[in-house]
Amino acid sequence: MEKVQLRNGVLIPSVGLGTWRITDREQLLETVDSAYQCGYRLFDTAMAYTNEMAFGRAVRELKLPREELFIQDKLWRTCYGYAEAQEACKRSLKKLKTDYLDAYLIHWPVPAKQCGNYRELNAETWRGLEQLYREGCVRAIGVCNFKQHHLEELSETASVLPFMNQVECHPGMWNPELTAYCKERGIQLEAGSPLGNGQLLSDERLCLMAEKKGVTAAQLCLKWALQHGYVVLPKTTNKERMRENIETKHFELSRDEMLILDGLPFLGGLGLDSDEVNNFEGF
Repeated sequence: MEKVQLRNGVLIPSVGLGTWRITDREQLLETVDSAYQCGYRLFDTAMAYTNEMAFGRAVRELKLPREELFIQDKLWRTCYGYAEAQEACKRSLKKLKTDYLDAYLIHWPVPAKQCGNYRELNAETWRGLEQLYREGCVRAIGVCNFKQHHLEELSETASVLPFMNQVECHPGMWNPELTAYCKERGIQLEAGSPLGNGQLLSDERLCLMAEKKGVTAAQLCLKWALQHGYVVLPKTTNKERMRENIETKHFELSRDEMLILDGLPFLGGLGLDSDEVNNFEGF
């Protein structure tokens, strides 16, 4: 598995497994087992996914070496604030039964259009994550669904900039300006929902291009994101698809092919605006 180095030297696998909506304990156990056998070491969970305890149980029952895993968790919207963020992380550590997280992210920024003091709440929440980072509870801290203005506002008070920003990214939905902004500042981008919740896999244009390349539509979408420098987090419980999703080294997309995929219209996915979203579970 290829890895990407974060600004602080921490290495993160370039392909991980998303666990959104995998809440059944036995199904999660089987999924984690299959993923590990296929070579996955990055696992993305969240407080809002309500599967932290089940994931921790899977790691223990499968006797997976903790030092081999990159476990990434996310803070939910009910826990904004300096002390609240720290308490939430420590609750998640207990649920996962681990002494540390490899990455801890703010799941969503405070919606700007629904909260007048959203900047202060984002800043205080981030200060809580900085404290967790200083204490060694987490190896890296980051954000999800942050737009450029959120990152700029955060930088006014932050002592440590986010090491990563997880956003929805797939052909038909990507933000070249945000991508360039994050790359310039050493903020690693992660593609959440890189297959558009599976909706892209039946798109005729993507399927035709994939067929010509001799790959699957999923591999095409993931390779596109990887070539843009993203870490990708596809979600599946199917072992064969896990293998397909992790095997993209055998082909490259040409500049023209990348430009075609860059220019596609919205094909599916969540397509949410983080300034507007409210009470959403998230990916």
